[in-house]
Amino acid sequence: MSESYAGKINRKLLKKRRIINAAAGREKADLVLKNATYVNVFSNELCRGDIAVAEGLIVGIGQYAGITEQDMTGKLVLPGFLDAHIHLESSLVSPTEFVKAVLPHGTTTVVTDPHEIANVMGTDGIEYMLQATEGLPVDVRFMLPSCVPATPLDESGAVLDYRAIDSFYEHPRVQGLAEMMNFVGIIAGDDQPVEKIVAAQAHHKKIDGHAPDLQGNDLNAYIAAGVYSDHECHDLRDAKAKLERGQFIMIREGTAARNLEALAPLLCEKYAERCMFCTDDKHPNDLLEKGHIDYIVKRAISLGVDPIVAVKVACHNAARYFLLNNRGAIAPGYLGDFVVIDNFENFQIEKVYKKGELMVENGVVRAFPQPPIEQYLVDRAHSTFHVGTLTAEDFTEHRPRGIIGMVDGEITTVDAGYSDRIDVEYDILKIAVVERHKNTRHIGIGFLQGYGLKSGAVATSISHDSHNIIVVGTNEADMAAAVNRVVALNGGIVVWDGGKSLAEVPLSIAGIMSDEPLVLVNEKLESAKEKAFTLGVSRGIDPFMTLSFMALPVIPSLRITTRGVFDVSTQSYV
Repeated sequence: MSESYAGKINRKLLKKRRIINAAAGREKADLVLKNATYVNVFSNELCRGDIAVAEGLIVGIGQYAGITEQDMTGKLVLPGFLDAHIHLESSLVSPTEFVKAVLPHGTTTVVTDPHEIANVMGTDGIEYMLQATEGLPVDVRFMLPSCVPATPLDESGAVLDYRAIDSFYEHPRVQGLAEMMNFVGIIAGDDQPVEKIVAAQAHHKKIDGHAPDLQGNDLNAYIAAGVYSDHECHDLRDAKAKLERGQFIMIREGTAARNLEALAPLLCEKYAERCMFCTDDKHPNDLLEKGHIDYIVKRAISLGVDPIVAVKVACHNAARYFLLNNRGAIAPGYLGDFVVIDNFENFQIEKVYKKGELMVENGVVRAFPQPPIEQYLVDRAHSTFHVGTLTAEDFTEHRPRGIIGMVDGEITTVDAGYSDRIDVEYDILKIAVVERHKNTRHIGIGFLQGYGLKSGAVATSISHDSHNIIVVGTNEADMAAAVNRVVALNGGIVVWDGGKSLAEVPLSIAGIMSDEPLVLVNEKLESAKEKAFTLGVSRGIDPFMTLSFMALPVIPSLRITTRGVFDVSTQSYV
């Protein structure tokens, strides 16, 4: 039976009285952090006092008694950290496992764009992620995918226009429209992308941007359309041009892209108020070895940024931008989300509190329940491959095809000419993308130079953004076998040679995430990388992440799609 409006008001009234009484000192608080030295994001200084929490909220700072008291003498208390833009799917694990990984690093809120799973499952993917994140001890907020598929060239599992996502704006954890990658369409005034912006604004929601190196009147048009932020700035010139036009800058330091060092000069009195931190994509080894937002804060401090500014950018600025008005600060009325560290020099996180509950102590996460997900969505997420068995003949092509030339240390590529055959001696390998959502039997074929593989094949169902199966190999038989194994796993990464699978990472949730614990996924992933390296893949690249970006037809110069090699610069197939 649903609660009546009067009943809801009465319940909240009782809770509010408890908060007021604890704040006034008439009742003991639930938790008091005694003798705390904390970062005050309003006065930009360290302040001192007892921090009292009741009903999950900070009720006061001063002198308080609590049912539970913790002495903070000699420690620093910071607001919980907020990641302003991430794709949870990039962690390759379920949201529950992701939370177990980032909570010890002080992250208490993330803003995610589920466009990876939406490209596979459409609106069911968004609903899956909403249910999979409900009630977790890291508050997961959503920006709705704006580009599914990323471009009309992609064959994704769904095509989402503004009508398809409109009802999700009513969900209490949806903050707005995610990165508008189709800046070309916005500038041209194309109906579909502009409709999405208009619809988001009709719901009074934020719209995030994605427009690397956009300049002049094109940038003006993009911002005038209603795009409020950008996380693609890789140099100061680009960032300042956007700041001067009113955009907020998300300084990204993730696995695939690292921009903090170039943009650290923004973290000064002149610009810092309009900056926040994000990771965009964060892979398992990065989460385990480096950390999350805490790593960015530590790195910023090492680059000479004032520690209080770094902390403020890591929490308060993003909270204000997303209108999350009860987090990102230590003050009455804010959530009791705290990170307790030893000092700014070591930045060792000792405790993490979420809504006044101790969730992490010395790196150990307190147990919490996994959110229930409707069985229909679970079944749907584990049945996303519709591909018939493939043979070597499916990858045989005698006509000349474009060669995608890899660039050391980059995900950009160059046009390396044409070939009609594999030539391992000259590092010319065959590359293909297999459509896997609707059993169309579409297979785009081309060649790749710079990957280094000397034997066998590597295949993965992580291929941005449509997540078809991408495979590279030294012969067609191994390519077919590797793809067939990916399908048999219901998704994953496979390294194949000598008639067998040498290593594999099952990713059975939509073909992009694993049901297994993060540590185990990371072990399998690192083992698979090593097997790929032993087959000749250059140790200067990530064998799977690099491969996954070869299918994204928005990055110059050449890419591979289900229809063949595409020149992004000329917008034509080669």
